[in-house]
Amino acid sequence: MSSHLEHPRRLIVLGSTGSIGVNTLSVVDHLTRNGSKIEIVGLAARSSTKLLIEQAKRFNVKHLAVADKTSAAKLHEVMPDVEIFAGEDAAFQLVKHVKCTDVAAAIVGIAGLLPTLAAVELGLRVHLSNKESLVAAGELVTRKAAESGAALLPVDSEHSAIFQCLAGVHEQPRSKAIRRIVLTASGGAFRDRPLDEIPNATPEDALKHPTWDMGPKVTIDAATMMNKGLEMIEAYWLFGVPADKIQPLIHPQSLVHSFVELVDGSVLAQLSPPDMRSPIQTALTWPDRVAGCGDKLDWSKLNDLSFYPPCPERYPAIALAYKALKLGGTATAVLNAANEAAVQAFLDRKIAFGRIVPLVAHALDTIEPQSADHLTTILDADQAARSCVADELQATPG
Repeated sequence: MSSHLEHPRRLIVLGSTGSIGVNTLSVVDHLTRNGSKIEIVGLAARSSTKLLIEQAKRFNVKHLAVADKTSAAKLHEVMPDVEIFAGEDAAFQLVKHVKCTDVAAAIVGIAGLLPTLAAVELGLRVHLSNKESLVAAGELVTRKAAESGAALLPVDSEHSAIFQCLAGVHEQPRSKAIRRIVLTASGGAFRDRPLDEIPNATPEDALKHPTWDMGPKVTIDAATMMNKGLEMIEAYWLFGVPADKIQPLIHPQSLVHSFVELVDGSVLAQLSPPDMRSPIQTALTWPDRVAGCGDKLDWSKLNDLSFYPPCPERYPAIALAYKALKLGGTATAVLNAANEAAVQAFLDRKIAFGRIVPLVAHALDTIEPQSADHLTTILDADQAARSCVADELQATPG
């Protein structure tokens, strides 16, 4: 195994102040200290200027993007010699105008779609943790990647696992060799809570994830298991297998990050401790393998691995994801946007936890799917879903 990355990288980190962004910079720090040539050429954040300034100084970054214009103005006062893109399209402008080889797409939610799509259209290596880009616009993003030659390198631990497992599967089309893809799931904060207690759970309860340290939106998605539904849709576009070949499975230990069953009976799995630095480094260095900074498995303690199917009553969001895939077109964009709006309403204490999934279901039932091959149609569906949720909240608050 090489001790350092063989191919130099020029990297833009979108969402650098979030959980994935912070871990990405930690991996870069590890790799550069061990001889790899990686230059951070751009960072993007929404408004966390204090941390962004620290990151920019630490990595000598000369190009920044800040969505909040007030924060961007304050940043310019502190760092007048740095180019700063400001406004809602700041991350998009950063990707379009700063020369790079790689883009870490770590902005949470639909806000990450435009800069991610820009990176894809430029034919770059895209380290994809912004699952919403493929959920809302999978047909468009994958088509653009095929046209430009962009590499979609998954960073979610589950998709990274599948990506690695399939690296040695050469059957063409590859889907012929796959019996099923299994996405493992921790089960979130309410995995073991009595069902009758879940609907009225508080944000504080839902944010107590048993395994991973993630941002609030993703952690709430883990509690509903909508995150697994979104990951199923992402896997559909990344790996080209039918929806009925993609299944979730509860795995409380979070050590087997996913596995692939092949038609010959073989099962390929990827194991590592629940440390996001490992899949981040896999994407950043691929196809090279470099000494890692993530935690290592202690095989002497690996004596209890359990797996079981998710309970439909506990996790109704999974059925909604299958429904959206079956409906096709913009249905997955509606699913994603309605979920974002409902989760934010819950975090803002406007609704009970038990209303998140019903609000998403209402939007999916209300909005007619359209063809999803154009960006404007996808963004229109996104806005329609958010309006649908807002109207429902106004009609039946609480």
